[in-house]
Amino acid sequence: MTAVLPPPPDLYGRARPDRLFRALVPVVAAYRGLSARGTRGQPPVRAVDRDLAVEVRAVTAEADGVVSLVLADPAGSALPAWRPGCHVDVLLPSGTLRQYSLCGDPRERRSYRIAVRRVGAGSAEAHGLVVGTRLVLRGPRNAFPFLGTGPCVFIAGGIGITPILPMARAAARDWRLVYTGRTRAAMPFLGEVASLEAGRVTVLADDEHGPPTADALLAGVPDGAAVYCCGPVPMIETVKAAWSGPLHVERFSPPPVLDGRPFELQLGRGGPVVPVAADETALAALRRARPDLAYSCRQGFCGTCRVGVLSGSVEHRGRRPSEEDSMLVCVSRADGRVVLDV
Repeated sequence: MTAVLPPPPDLYGRARPDRLFRALVPVVAAYRGLSARGTRGQPPVRAVDRDLAVEVRAVTAEADGVVSLVLADPAGSALPAWRPGCHVDVLLPSGTLRQYSLCGDPRERRSYRIAVRRVGAGSAEAHGLVVGTRLVLRGPRNAFPFLGTGPCVFIAGGIGITPILPMARAAARDWRLVYTGRTRAAMPFLGEVASLEAGRVTVLADDEHGPPTADALLAGVPDGAAVYCCGPVPMIETVKAAWSGPLHVERFSPPPVLDGRPFELQLGRGGPVVPVAADETALAALRRARPDLAYSCRQGFCGTCRVGVLSGSVEHRGRRPSEEDSMLVCVSRADGRVVLDV
């Protein structure tokens, strides 16, 4: 039974309940009763949770040093929708957080697929996962969106094929794909690449053709085309230097520090001072003193390594130094000394 609330006191301070609100009391009570009756038998509203619980459904060797993982909701529920270029944060059983591009079919809502090249401790742990392992995902998020308009040229290097493959499948017309790698044995999803429309795909293995040049990567690119490039830094820099048209890039390693100036990090007020060299990141310097510091993308967009700033001027991606209350230590730099809240 819906409780009837007493009318509120008079708005003008008179010694009696307000007449207007007194007249509204039964109306509100009736509305609440009808509303409660209308929701009977309805399933409870599912709470929105940033963390997404999944389990490993399949582990497949895709190339030398590369495995793919199929991840699904343990109860079989549909996973959040995503678009080509999206990635997820994967919280591994050890607590390590890593980011991997979704490389399956966006129309398949019952599972996600990621691919992992073994290059360090985090990826080694991912390679050791078995069917049935429970994981936590965050996302999907898109820092490499596919616009899908006009002629497109996709350039992928090695594991950089992972965000590019769904883009190539989604491209309607006027597209080409150039896929490079050290050897064919080290290039994942070659079979799926070969199944794309004939005549639109070029595969360049270094041991067969030598390291790809800008001319090889951009051969036949029409004027006005949008280039989507993902892979190692040298390949991306080669494309950037040779292409003046629309360019969208995603890298799987941190950008190099160019024309940097040395500065200092002070760990708390009165704490130790850590020098940062001109050619290193604040993250690299900070991890010498705090090796357990959490980080993930090392490119400035995931926010995992954000640290509070107590004082000092911080520069973000080339912008002028300013007083900030936080710092992304993977990409931000400082002017002089910055005191961190660590």
